[in-house]
Amino acid sequence: MLERHEIETFLTLAGELHFGRTAERLGVTTGRISHVIRKLERRIGAPLFERTSRVVRITPIGRQLADDLAPLVEQMDAALRRAIEAGRGVTGQLRVAFLGEYLAPVLLKAVRLFTARHPDCAVDVREVQLATSRASLMDGSIDVLVASYPFDGLACGPALMVERRVLAVAATHPLADAESVSLEVLADHPVVQYPAMTSAAFKRDRTPEQTPAGRLIPKGPHGNTFSEMLSLVAMGRGVLPVGEQTEHYHPRPDIAYVPIHDAPPIERGPIWLEANTTRRVQEFVRAATDANAVRPH
Repeated sequence: MLERHEIETFLTLAGELHFGRTAERLGVTTGRISHVIRKLERRIGAPLFERTSRVVRITPIGRQLADDLAPLVEQMDAALRRAIEAGRGVTGQLRVAFLGEYLAPVLLKAVRLFTARHPDCAVDVREVQLATSRASLMDGSIDVLVASYPFDGLACGPALMVERRVLAVAATHPLADAESVSLEVLADHPVVQYPAMTSAAFKRDRTPEQTPAGRLIPKGPHGNTFSEMLSLVAMGRGVLPVGEQTEHYHPRPDIAYVPIHDAPPIERGPIWLEANTTRRVQEFVRAATDANAVRPH
């Protein structure tokens, strides 16, 4: 078994490729770094680094070892962090965000109950945009996001809101006066597209490439924000399936919202990075679930 200091030394050198900087980061001498690496190489039976007076290169065996060890170390650190937090109770700071105005009341109910249960944990609330929602979770800017499912590659909690789907069309569109439409009509009209960085699973759900019957759906222009997408609809550049709450939060005289009678409901709820499943996050998801009774809108 490798000891923790050996793994830390090896991974730091694999990243820095410089004995001096590695020693400085770890607070030891360069001689100590060399000793640890030589010991590892003897144990493995092959060189992990190629060293000259000017440059340090990692060998293919060293690269494979680094690629295998790095995620294991991250998981160990996350497990230790969760254990420490569990022992201390729910304290510190939790950063939560919402995507879409209609989710602000849902989030605020969750914050009120979480704060009542855990007064020693400060909660920072903010709004994110379509273009930054995923990045904010991945880079640690926020801990929990309340947004629409699906959000592939991330952990999703219980649904806090379930709503019916409607089709946003221009007020002058032939479908504007229809009592309801089928998903099949999407094959007859361009569909406005979400920004390129939007989750692939989300785009498949909201703006699929085919109807349930297998007919191809023409793609309309992309919008950079949700408001921009609705403006493209109002201009007659395409139609857009949305949740029915959109009509309440984005009422526009130039847009009609037509029920889609054969579409599954839209679900919205908490989303977070699996590696960031701290006790704070778990308790917030529990508070959000308790504070928001799921009901169709």
